[in-house]
Amino acid sequence: MTMFDSAYFDRFYEARASRVYGAREIAHLARGVTGMIDWFGGELRSVLDVGAGTGLWRDWFRKHKAKVRYLSTDGSPYACDKYGHELRDISAWRSKSRFDLVVCQGVLPYLDDAQCARAMGNLAAMTRGFLYLEAVTARDLKTLCDRSRTDVGMRARSGAAYRKMIAPHFDTIGAGLYYAKNGPLAFYELETLTRGR
Repeated sequence: MTMFDSAYFDRFYEARASRVYGAREIAHLARGVTGMIDWFGGELRSVLDVGAGTGLWRDWFRKHKAKVRYLSTDGSPYACDKYGHELRDISAWRSKSRFDLVVCQGVLPYLDDAQCARAMGNLAAMTRGFLYLEAVTARDLKTLCDRSRTDVGMRARSGAAYRKMIAPHFDTIGAGLYYAKNGPLAFYELETLTRGR
């Protein structure tokens, strides 16, 4: 298991030459995710960022949607100390609050199977509306990822394994966006991969 210390963050998130992505890429992603939520008529008053890392989502929300209540968490004491997140292990922690959007980017591949299943249950319990989930799969590692910018020490699960964990809790919108099965919005049949509501 990778230790999420200063060396890890320097290589994958802070050093421009080797980082996975920076503020520009997250700005594009955040605009896309929030734009889709607006399109579907979703409310966006609260966000939970799980595994917030260097705080790029938080920074974007502060600049572009400052009225949104934002909670950032991370499992790394280093990241929490440097970037001001709450120290939380998503496989063991569940807030009593529910959020209109939960962001979980790059966290699940670092958990073992039991932790990952518990984390998915916790994410579902805290999601009132939308979940943005990014988890690199075994196929991604083999065919898409730049191995010089990707931590290859993560668990390489199949996409089917993640879909099996997601399916009881969320409808698949696409492009990493999911909607809570118990959420209030209705979708046209072809807007989700799982069912129209």
